[in-house]
Amino acid sequence: MENDSSIINTKIDMTNNHNKENKTLQIKQEQLDIAKRWIQTGQVNIHREVISIDKNFTIPIKREELVIEKTLIKSTIPGFNASSPEAIRIPLCEEHVEFSKHMVTLEDVSIYKHQIKEIIHIEETLKREEPKIKTTGAPRIIDESNFTHS
Repeated sequence: MENDSSIINTKIDMTNNHNKENKTLQIKQEQLDIAKRWIQTGQVNIHREVISIDKNFTIPIKREELVIEKTLIKSTIPGFNASSPEAIRIPLCEEHVEFSKHMVTLEDVSIYKHQIKEIIHIEETLKREEPKIKTTGAPRIIDESNFTHS
């Protein structure tokens, strides 16, 4: 503290006993002012993203046909062998696959702010001034703090 440039050096001349001039030396100390303020530390953008997924399905379908089979029972022609029966197929109806898409809710996502309280510790050095007396010669010093006043 003695080498600090903020210390005020004041020389008071007390040699003249008739000098009734009082001198006042202001002694100061640092105090710490603590304040809090909000600063932005991040930003959040929330959106939904659509992801496409290709799906393959195997679905059995049915159909109806009218079948007309013609089979030779006996051949009147010598040397003619009976061949496989002849068939005529006529489609009557069939299943047709129809599909529709609809949205189903999978989950609810909640979005909210939550304040968390923390305690932080700050360490800072504060300065204060102390009066120092430097004498020259052999003055008699009386410490009045040890006297009791009656």
